[in-house]
This record gives sequence, C-alpha cells and structure tokens, in this order.
Amino acid sequence: MKVYVFPGQGSQFVGMGLNLYNESALAKKLFEKANKILGFRITDLMFEGTDEDLLQTKVTQPAIFLHSVILAQTLGDDFKPQMTAGHSLGEFSALVTTGALSFEDGLKLVYKRASAMQKACEENPGTMAAVLGLPDETVENICAGIEDIVVPANYNCPGQIVISGTLTGVDTACEQLLDAGAKRALILKVGGAFHSPLMEPARAQLAEAIHSTVFKTPVCPVYQNVSAQGETDPEVIKANLISQLTAPVKWTQSVQNMIAAGATDFTEVGPGNVLQGLIKKINGEVATEGIS
Repeated sequence: MKVYVFPGQGSQFVGMGLNLYNESALAKKLFEKANKILGFRITDLMFEGTDEDLLQTKVTQPAIFLHSVILAQTLGDDFKPQMTAGHSLGEFSALVTTGALSFEDGLKLVYKRASAMQKACEENPGTMAAVLGLPDETVENICAGIEDIVVPANYNCPGQIVISGTLTGVDTACEQLLDAGAKRALILKVGGAFHSPLMEPARAQLAEAIHSTVFKTPVCPVYQNVSAQGETDPEVIKANLISQLTAPVKWTQSVQNMIAAGATDFTEVGPGNVLQGLIKKINGEVATEGIS
C-alpha cells in the first residue's frame, strides 16, 4: 500500500519551493494565493530570505506546509494515498492533501499555530535535545524523575528520542541520560519547548481556531501523532490536533502501525529527506522515496 508522509519543522532551507513556483502555473497561483491569505509575501522569505528568517517559527511552519501541500497538488491524479501521516506540523499537510481541510483553512490554522507557538516560546523559554542510543523506557523514567519540566517530545525511531522542557530541565536530563549510557544528548537549535506542557498557552489558542474550522472526512486514514492510529472521524482528528501541541509525536509507533496495516511504500513529499531516513531505521524492508 502507498503512503505519503509530510515533514515538520527543521526541513526548511533558503530557496525552498522556488523551482516549483517557476515551473508550475498551478504552484505559482497557490503560492500567490498564500501570500494574500497571510498578508505578507512569504515566498520572498522562502526563495531569497536568510536562514535566520526561516528559523522564525511563524515563518518556518507555513513555509514547510506550503512547499509540501503545493507539491502534492501539482502531482494531480498521480497523488493517490492509501494512508498518510505527517511529523508534527506535517500532520496539517496530510490533512489538507487528503481533503479533511481546505487549502485556505489549513494555511490559516498553520499560521495561527505557528504564531501561538512562537509567543509561547517567548513567554515560557525552553529547549529540546536529541537523545541517541537509549531505550524509550529509560528516557521516560529519567525525565519523570526530574523536578523541572522535561518530557519525551518526539519518538523518531528506535534509539532516537527528542526531549523537551525548561532550559534547566533539559540540561539536567541530558547529564543524567549521558550517565545512563546515551551515545549523545544534543541540545537542538529550536525556538522553544515544542510538544511539552510549556506549549499549553498555544494549545488553548489553537483549540479555539480548530473548533471554528470545518473539517471533513479524509479520503484515506491519517495516522495522527497523538494516537499513532489511522483516523477518519473529523471530530477525533480535531481533538488529536489540539492535543498534539503538548503531547509527544509518536512517529515510530505511527510507522509501525501503518506497516502492520499493509503499508509497503513510503513517499516523503516536501523539503528534505528526514522522514525517509527515520522510516528506514524503523523498518529497513519498506521502500522509501522523496518528492521535493
């Protein structure tokens, strides 16, 4: 079975989407539509901005969303997903490309999410760290024993978890994780503590926007980060999207569940190739490719 997957924050690069804009009339039309919806020319920042421009959460998230969704739209009838999933932000791309959300509503929600997350980062400073070489349970137990806020945020693949929390909490956890035998515990260059309790103010803001947005039944199951299950019920999808901001991304579990349900071919749509690498580490027998 054919699966399309969509990347999240961290896949951005200067020049992203430029070839798409220049080579496809449909892509150009959608990019210009996005500029009007957002009220600023995000294409200028994507095509010729700086790395610093693209690191701003309120720019990064809509930029990656637009690259992924518009790319999928240009595939036309060749885009026939039997399952989809997206990593964090990528879940919105998956929902738009399967018809659960309109392009306009998807972009508005992503921008609302990004702006709310950036504000939460400024109000509640935090960070994230990649932890390599430990069982999930060890990471969970060490985080649970630390007084400051620090939690598992991304279950990326076996032996790779990202933790998230306060600056002190993440620093303390990294020390203890290295003592416990982690190969690496590396602080990431991110704006704040995504997928942790520090995102609660953003979750509340996003919830309001999601509740007032029309969601439809997608054309195929969307495996959501919170549940790692294929969902088609619009109300369940909305609830999971809201929970996602403060809950961990269960990427390993999602991929495993898709494979158990018959997935054999994974295509990553959007900038970068991070998800292809993670999927191969989760199960080396499935086929992976990328369209960017």
